[in-house]
Amino acid sequence: MALAAAVIGLGRIGSLLEEDSLREKPCTHAGAIVNNPELRLCAGADLEEKHRYLFTGRWGVPVYEDAEIMLEIEKPQILHIATHPDSHLHYCSLAARYGVSVVVCEKPLADTLGKAKKIAALHKSGVITIITNHERRYAADYSLARKILSDGNRLGPLTGVKGTLYVGKTRRLLDVLWHDGTHLADAVMFLTGAELKHRKTIAGTLKAQEGTVYLLGRLDKPVIPAAASPPFLLELGAGRDHLVFELEFSCERGKLKIGNGIFELWESRESPYAEGFRSLERCSEGFSGPTGYFSNMTADALSCAQDRLANKLKEPLSSAVDGLRVIQYLQSVRSWR
Repeated sequence: MALAAAVIGLGRIGSLLEEDSLREKPCTHAGAIVNNPELRLCAGADLEEKHRYLFTGRWGVPVYEDAEIMLEIEKPQILHIATHPDSHLHYCSLAARYGVSVVVCEKPLADTLGKAKKIAALHKSGVITIITNHERRYAADYSLARKILSDGNRLGPLTGVKGTLYVGKTRRLLDVLWHDGTHLADAVMFLTGAELKHRKTIAGTLKAQEGTVYLLGRLDKPVIPAAASPPFLLELGAGRDHLVFELEFSCERGKLKIGNGIFELWESRESPYAEGFRSLERCSEGFSGPTGYFSNMTADALSCAQDRLANKLKEPLSSAVDGLRVIQYLQSVRSWR
């Protein structure tokens, strides 16, 4: 019997992006639920009438203005929260109160460190399982990258990581970091098993809506083969008319680049340019095909809910604790002087 799942927040990531013809499908919470035969989309809730109208028209399920009424009537076992981060703690707490088994919470986990700690504590209490939708943890290309970096025989120990993040022309850099950098920071921690530590901000201010800022930090206690505390450098920029989301992992015998539409492996070879030196040569190996990022995330939520029905507790691949680690890093950057 299919488990009931509901969505709070029926905007872009909740439902509307499913209409984007270029995105890999499913690419929304509602789309991922409907795509899974072991789940049943039972309802949606949103304060905006337009979103409710579009959602019920698209998916043919009841919609509610009041999320609490929806939880009381529909009694979903899984709840997807796709609202603004300042409301995440409220809805996670509400879900726990109404006996929801599993919450899938959009990133960032919260808008403040204090709220993020409370959500993580709720998850750790065992009352409810809370997944943070850091979707790259569920993507096949990032899983492959993690396998390559964890092996160590292919590229050698990690020596450093560089990130590049451009999102739009006029958005404040701090907002880009908080909204989109959450994915990038979590991807680094997922791929290396380390915690990101911020050291200093260089060449600008995060309050700007133009230019470039560099964030310098380190990776603390990586679990993959690595030098002690490898450095991390993030280039955060505005004023571009294009999106860039890239990570480059520099290793002793090569490098791996991964990002939006990018998967590159480079290995050390005898240099064709100078005797007695070695150069990097790009390998033919790469990644193609669907990543399954939203489908795999929803499958993880389903598995957690099924385990709870069997009186078991399964830790999800991307828990509220992982979401808290990202908030701790972002807050350290925001607080730096």
